[in-house]
Amino acid sequence: MYSHRMSALRLCVLVVCVVLACLVGARPATAASIRGIVTVTGAVTPKKLPVTIDQYVCGTEKPGEDLVVSGQGRVKNAVVWLQTPPPGAAWPSEPTKVEMDQKGCVFVPRVVIVPAGGTVEFLNSDRLLHNLHSASNENATFNRTQPRGRVIPVTFSKPEIVQMNCDLHSWMRAWVVVADHPFYALSNDAGEFVLPNVPSGKYVLQIWQETLGTTSREVTVGADDARVTVELKAPR
Repeated sequence: MYSHRMSALRLCVLVVCVVLACLVGARPATAASIRGIVTVTGAVTPKKLPVTIDQYVCGTEKPGEDLVVSGQGRVKNAVVWLQTPPPGAAWPSEPTKVEMDQKGCVFVPRVVIVPAGGTVEFLNSDRLLHNLHSASNENATFNRTQPRGRVIPVTFSKPEIVQMNCDLHSWMRAWVVVADHPFYALSNDAGEFVLPNVPSGKYVLQIWQETLGTTSREVTVGADDARVTVELKAPR
C-alpha cells in the first residue's frame, strides 16, 4: 500500500512539473513601450489662412495646421510606426471606431490612423455644405458632397497615407493613415508618442509629418521602456 501511495505521489509531482514547464514556455517574450518626443529645429512661423467663403460659419481666418509646434519646439500630429513589425503582430479583434468631422470649417482631427481594411466615418457638424475629395495611389479615390448631419463611411483597403480635401473650402485638409499593422502612433500636443507592448529587439522607426517629410531612427527595446527623441528640420 505504501509503495502504491509513493508511486501516485511521484506521478502527481511529475504532472505538476510538466504543467509548470509548459506555462513557463508559454509566457510571452519580454515586451516594453517605445516612448518618444518629436521636435523641430529651426524657426517655425505660425500661419494664418484667409477664409474667403462662408464666413458666417467659418470666420475670417484659420490657423495653419500643416505644422503645429509647441513653445518648446515639439511637433503635433507626427505619425510614428515600426518599419517592420514583430512576428505575429495583429490588430485587436474588436475594431476601433474612427471618425473625422468637418467642424468649424476644419477637419477634426487633422490626422487619423485606421487599419487596412478598416472604415473611417466622415461627419459634417457645420450648418453648410462640405465635400470629401481624396487623393491616393493605392486606394480608390472619391469625391462626395456632404450636407450637414450626413455620415459617410469609407473603407480603406490598402496601406498608404491618403490626403483629404474639401474643394468648397480650399484651406481644409486632413490625412488618413492606413496602417498595415498595429504598431503606429500619433504625437500629441506635447509632441509625445507611445508604441506599447513592443517585443524586445532592434527596430527602425519611421516618422512622417506632412510638412517636414519622412525620416527614420533605430531603436532597441529591452526589458525597460525605450526612449527616443526625434529631431526634424524646419523648412527653409
